[in-house]
Amino acid sequence: MATSNFSLAEKWLVKKIQRSIGHAPVRMVLGRDDEIPLPGVDSKPRVIIRDRKALLRMLLDPEVGFGDSYMEGRVEVDGDLVRCLEEVFRSMHKAKAATWYGELLSRWLAWAQANTPRGSAKNIHRHYDLTTDFYKLWLDSRMVYTCAYFPTPQTSLEDAQLAKMDHVCRKVQLGAGEKVIEAGCGWGALAIHMAKEYGANVRAFNISKEQIAFARERARREGVEHQVEFIQDDYRNISGKCDVFMSVGMLEHVGAEHYTQLGRVIHRTMGNSGRGLLHFIGRNQIRPFSTWIRKQIFPGAHAPALREVMDIFEPSNMTVLDVENIRMHYALTLEHWLARFEKSTQRVQEMFGADFVRAWRLYLAGSIAAFTTGSIQLFQVVFAGSECKRIPWTRAYLYQDQQEIAAEKEPRWIRAMS
Repeated sequence: MATSNFSLAEKWLVKKIQRSIGHAPVRMVLGRDDEIPLPGVDSKPRVIIRDRKALLRMLLDPEVGFGDSYMEGRVEVDGDLVRCLEEVFRSMHKAKAATWYGELLSRWLAWAQANTPRGSAKNIHRHYDLTTDFYKLWLDSRMVYTCAYFPTPQTSLEDAQLAKMDHVCRKVQLGAGEKVIEAGCGWGALAIHMAKEYGANVRAFNISKEQIAFARERARREGVEHQVEFIQDDYRNISGKCDVFMSVGMLEHVGAEHYTQLGRVIHRTMGNSGRGLLHFIGRNQIRPFSTWIRKQIFPGAHAPALREVMDIFEPSNMTVLDVENIRMHYALTLEHWLARFEKSTQRVQEMFGADFVRAWRLYLAGSIAAFTTGSIQLFQVVFAGSECKRIPWTRAYLYQDQQEIAAEKEPRWIRAMS
């Protein structure tokens, strides 16, 4: 596939690509030998452009052109892929990397992958119904596909996912016998945890056929099927009442244009006295999500800025109680996932082919780089209805020993005056 006879004009085009991404300290190589020198850069990583098709793609749009070409093996990275992407992301903050083609493609994807009821079902099916066996290869044993919470950097992924589930349950001070509605429940780990460890009664909604089937079977095996009901349906159709509304890792699939609708669903279920938590990938500024990831990995995805999320709360006069950003925890979570994925590439290639392996390697590595460089964030927002009587005085309750909490007759909340 390599083309060794690149012209002077093509070498000039590489320099143009370098300018468009802010002169990232990454060396670019045409074919096998024609390296384009970059002052002050004398070490790996190197981006090796194998043919003219890849070069033209990257000229049209650096992000999508690189992603598609890497996926197809037309572009390779010699060196640490995560480090390479970190360098590019840092430089792109200072440069206008978007092209007319990239902006046009981004807008077209926003239209084609719109999160209508039918569109959401199609988008979710494409990502989450790849088969549960694929995700079993690199997720933890509980199949938690969201950011973990690491009490220390040395904590194992298994323990960190358990710590995350406890962390979000503590944030809403979940109690025995309370009714919970969970929107977007994945393979059911959090719903089952809330039932087993906190005595909650949970109704969990999800539109992924594969995930719901797995979650129902797991609830049966864990003996909590009488406490947890897994419902295959869109969040817009959530019904019933609850004390707590929980959503971990679903907001990214809603779309900002539907946030007021989601807010109405939340208010309808928990009323003015309930409380809840949203856990989601976000941004510091309002911008479209990665065009390449929407095209190849996560159709319909959007990472909101915090001011966009306020469209969920403000119309119903809901109160934001706490906002925490744990983006570095997601970077570490992804490092664990990527390491496990790399150990399973032979099996993944047998399942889906070599292009799929390269695409998901780039997705996981790129996500690590996005979190470490601050290109994207991980927010947890705790909120409550306007008449909620259970408001925390300090954050101490988040870090108490679990046995202390269990021994208390009542959680340490300041009860607001009626």
